[in-house]
Amino acid sequence: MKMRIKRALLSVSDKTGIVKLAQFLHDIGVEIISTGGTMKALQDAGIPVTYVSDVTGFPEIMDGRVKTLNPKIHGGILAVRSNPEHVKAMEEHGIKPIDLVVVNLYPFRETIAKPGVTEAEAIENIDIGGPAMVRAAAKNFRDVIIITNPARYSSLIAMLQQHGDADMKTRKTLAKEAFTHTSEYDAAISAYLTKQLAEGK
Repeated sequence: MKMRIKRALLSVSDKTGIVKLAQFLHDIGVEIISTGGTMKALQDAGIPVTYVSDVTGFPEIMDGRVKTLNPKIHGGILAVRSNPEHVKAMEEHGIKPIDLVVVNLYPFRETIAKPGVTEAEAIENIDIGGPAMVRAAAKNFRDVIIITNPARYSSLIAMLQQHGDADMKTRKTLAKEAFTHTSEYDAAISAYLTKQLAEGK
């Protein structure tokens, strides 16, 4: 059985089940790229992981506001593997494809639910790089599997064990879930700012 997933990017706010998934991916020979807290959790579990800055050649800057917004990441996610121009661009710019993206977003709703939370705290929990990666992977679902919900990890593991890949219906379903995830996230931010304005803040 040929394993289609060779490289995965894992960057999650909700760490539920991520170590188990990463261990499985490592065991089947998948290279894992990660950021910040997720990378630390995987390293603490003894799982080899490549730091995103080692992929981009650029450090995390501005208190982590800018880390994955880079062509080495987004080119790897968005490249259409059957498009010769895309493949040529990857080769020319040293971009390696990313086949699986596992991302869930900063806890904005949980943050604003805390008593006495400041606007500055709320604003810092607006995820930018996360939704960009989620939407890029969901757009390119024919070539990239996107998972935003930890409840999906076990079925992904089972599918990869059995088939070495996810079928197209599963890929499209996960893409739909991903766009729902980002749309609900943006709706929560919009509602928060609407409330702030209504209260004259």
